[in-house]
Amino acid sequence: MEAVTPPRQRRKEARPAELMAAALELFVEKGFAGTRLEDVAARAGVSKGTLYLYFDSKEALFKSVIQEGIVPILEEGAGLVDSFEGSTADLLRTLIGEWWQHIGNTPLAGVPKLMISEAGNFPELATYYHDAVIVRGRDLMRRTLQRGIASGEFRRVDVETAIDVIFAPVLMLVIWRYSLGACCGMAHDPQTYLQSHFDLTLGGLMAAPPHGTVR
Repeated sequence: MEAVTPPRQRRKEARPAELMAAALELFVEKGFAGTRLEDVAARAGVSKGTLYLYFDSKEALFKSVIQEGIVPILEEGAGLVDSFEGSTADLLRTLIGEWWQHIGNTPLAGVPKLMISEAGNFPELATYYHDAVIVRGRDLMRRTLQRGIASGEFRRVDVETAIDVIFAPVLMLVIWRYSLGACCGMAHDPQTYLQSHFDLTLGGLMAAPPHGTVR
């Protein structure tokens, strides 16, 4: 007799990841308020009851998206800052490049625009995002800038202000993508944009060479 192949089933452990991916898509498309749990379940191809086996609320699902999607990337960035042996300019370039590869060029890039539009209506989620993502991201940049200043590679700047100035253009790139970009297309090629941003940032940060020398 021929062996009968059983129907293909999803692995149970894969379902939370599938649900979080579906939730992220819908949060970015419809906003947090406009996303229903039954829509998330349908997008993931499971029943609403199955969703509740893993997540007891929409808030818990959102927090899991952040905790499993963005936080590990920030933790890897912290390890990079701790162990990096090259110049601080190269560290800054690497951090920006890693951010684009793992967040900016993925569906996670829709989260900043989502938080800007929903923070006022969901302050608890905004606080969670601030503590889990923004505080960690600022710490990475703070430590990088302090490293460059301490070594004499960067000139002395107001670090907290510089963090905002460095982050703002990067955030604008992804916010455009998930707002006006939907109807007008991307205003710039992302790689060209990020390279220009890095060059201008580095131009403002680098310490002046000693008098009479050529950099």
